[in-house]
Amino acid sequence: MHSHIPFHSNTITMTKPATLNLTFLLQDIQILEIFLAVLVFIIIHSIRQKKHHGLVVWPVLGMLPSLVTGLRTNLYEWITEVLNRQSMTFRFKGPWFSNLNCIVTCDPRNLEHLLKTKFPLYPKGGYFRNTVRDLLGEGIFNADDDTWQKQRKTASIEFHSTKFRQLTTESLFELVHYRLLPVLEASVKKSVAIDLQDILLRLTFDNVCMIAFGVDPGCLRLGLPEISFAKAFEDATEATVFRFVTPTCVWKALRFLNLGVERKLKKSIKGVDEFAENVIRTRKKELSLQTEDTTQRSDLLTVFMRLKDENGQAYSDKFLRDICVNFILAGRDTSSVALSWFFWLLEQNPEVEKNILAEICRVVNQRKDMKKKEFDNSLRFRPEEIKKMDYLHAALSEALRLYPSVPVDHKEVVEDDRFPDGRVLKKGTKVIYAIYAMGRMEGIWGKDWKEFKPERWLRDGRFMSESAYKFTAFNGGPRLCLGKDFAYYQMKYAAASVVYRYHVKVVENHPVEPKLALTMYMKHGLKVNLYRRDAAQIQKHLEDALY
Repeated sequence: MHSHIPFHSNTITMTKPATLNLTFLLQDIQILEIFLAVLVFIIIHSIRQKKHHGLVVWPVLGMLPSLVTGLRTNLYEWITEVLNRQSMTFRFKGPWFSNLNCIVTCDPRNLEHLLKTKFPLYPKGGYFRNTVRDLLGEGIFNADDDTWQKQRKTASIEFHSTKFRQLTTESLFELVHYRLLPVLEASVKKSVAIDLQDILLRLTFDNVCMIAFGVDPGCLRLGLPEISFAKAFEDATEATVFRFVTPTCVWKALRFLNLGVERKLKKSIKGVDEFAENVIRTRKKELSLQTEDTTQRSDLLTVFMRLKDENGQAYSDKFLRDICVNFILAGRDTSSVALSWFFWLLEQNPEVEKNILAEICRVVNQRKDMKKKEFDNSLRFRPEEIKKMDYLHAALSEALRLYPSVPVDHKEVVEDDRFPDGRVLKKGTKVIYAIYAMGRMEGIWGKDWKEFKPERWLRDGRFMSESAYKFTAFNGGPRLCLGKDFAYYQMKYAAASVVYRYHVKVVENHPVEPKLALTMYMKHGLKVNLYRRDAAQIQKHLEDALY
């Protein structure tokens, strides 16, 4: 019996630590269970919010993980899908530490409200201006209030002058017939594929420089010389757009440290500045040597150089630089990008191409002084003939509906307001209007919205424009694009000149997708082969046009 007591005492001594360990283990399991339960609750709660908010809203991170997913695919399609689920408007909630919160909409009622009805309440805003200031400065795209109004008024007067209109038609004629067509013909003779987007960017770059600055950079010449400014400008617009999907504190830190995308942006803006400064310096020298008998220039840069600011002083070189960069963005990228998507869509829709060719032949066949030999490759379209090409106008509008050159734009509300759809906006709210998504809404364009259908723009064979708040490719309200008429003329002239002479065929398996930039470049360009039109096909269209 005594021999059992030590044994019992020892057992008790040994089980105390085991009991304590078990207690701690049970406590750990309970904490883990509580943690997992909270985690599951957060996940379920966040996912449930997707139905209400359109996207999963995570604690701290907000909708940022979903945005990252969108950036890895096609951001514009991603936005479109969300807007489709959310009746054309949703609130994007960024991380707690960021200022990525905004309202995203493509509802025509909301667009008319912010672009026209309550226009003064919706300027570009400080966030937008600060984000793009390094590239666009205080130019017309980035300016608000008096700065914007003065630039627009000056440009508007110039755009509507007879002298300016004559300059635009003459420069375009020269560029198409003495540069564009010879470059295209050279590729046909060599049987080599070309990047049509690159060639069209060169065309519009030369064109905008000639009419806006009175200089000819010679970008579109045989051999397609490398123009460092054009590459720098494209890199700068691409790097700038990444600021809109990055918390401000992050991109500002990268800019301060000169790292990553911000390093690329700084380098490319230096290239942009060098080009603009050289143009300004050259023009000032030319103007200083002018006499009263010298023919007065009518390009935009010269017009602004002759103006005075509110203090009666000549505009600074920095301001003139901003004018240059903004008008290059407006005149170079938009038309060329639209034409690239147009030719891609045309190849997929041969019936539309056939109708365009038939219209071209019908229009030129109305010439009373037409000689048969003029129907060959030497055909030159007249301005009044371009204006009569309603089906071509409709086809280009249809391309812009599906692939607008500026896919999204930005505003900021300066007073508490309410959208027509009932959405409440607090002062300082950023508003993104998704122009790309708008062209893909069944509620706006009908069940056939996916179809490339120029006929939707025609009434009794004549082109009829849609509301600027339904078709916002050229913006709307007081900020309606000043160069809209010129852009259409430019696109129609170039498109008709190419379609009449060549069939454009995209290289097999060439990837086509939009690039994330301020304008909707094709990410991989547009590789095509050109084939001359059969003379018999042209002749048939001409004969059909007689009946």
